[in-house]
Amino acid sequence: MRIIDAHVHLWDVDVVPLPWFRDDLDLPRRASAAELGSALRRSGVSSAVAVQAADSLAEAAWLTGIAERDPMVRRAVLQYAPAPGSPLGRTSAALGPVVAGLRAAIPQFAADLSDVAGLDALAAALGDAGLVLELLLRPEQLPGAAALAHRHPGTAIVVCHLGLASAAPDPDWFRNLRRLAAEPNAHAKTSGLVHDGRSGAELGRILASAVDAFGTHRLLHGTDWPLSARTVPYAEVARRIADALPALSTAEAEALWAGTAARLYGL
Repeated sequence: MRIIDAHVHLWDVDVVPLPWFRDDLDLPRRASAAELGSALRRSGVSSAVAVQAADSLAEAAWLTGIAERDPMVRRAVLQYAPAPGSPLGRTSAALGPVVAGLRAAIPQFAADLSDVAGLDALAAALGDAGLVLELLLRPEQLPGAAALAHRHPGTAIVVCHLGLASAAPDPDWFRNLRRLAAEPNAHAKTSGLVHDGRSGAELGRILASAVDAFGTHRLLHGTDWPLSARTVPYAEVARRIADALPALSTAEAEALWAGTAARLYGL
């Protein structure tokens, strides 16, 4: 079955510095397309979508260049820093045919995200262009993502890491995930969920809730490599996801593992 990894990161901090990078984070200084490509091929993954790790224009151009040349890294999602001005923010000059959308890292703002600088203009512009708006947010911000999706029904909105990542799911998260999924243009990635501190049973409850809420036609497989590799080898991430998923039909499985990403990112 075809597999697309819809959430990986690439960087080289000696070429393009990342403001958040520290040596004590137990991360490599270089996460290269060549290393990723080897992991993808060994795992039978056909291609990947690289998400920008920080938000500088220099990094956006560097990542876009990789996606233009590399046979496995087929698309890039660039990072948008919420700021007044152009709705496409600091990354506007780097947009090109391999750029599938922009991701906004959402700080603590109004409950409906309506006062995040430029975010509504960005959502409208991306929808008009047929591009994806990704959101990196915390569990308590899922209702805000739902409100944003409701205001922009023509824009495909993708929430990274199911809006959960390594946090423990609580009743509010389960309820708010369903609230987000009630918006037909809302999607979510299974990236960032697999780590050694999470049991298979908990992962199973998370994934069952996501499949029940969204259906697999609005879910995307992602690994969050190389951050995931701090505790779990690349191929093991997909294996744990597969083991924890509820029973799926062939069509449902094809959608989650590749079809949704192919549709949203033009692969």
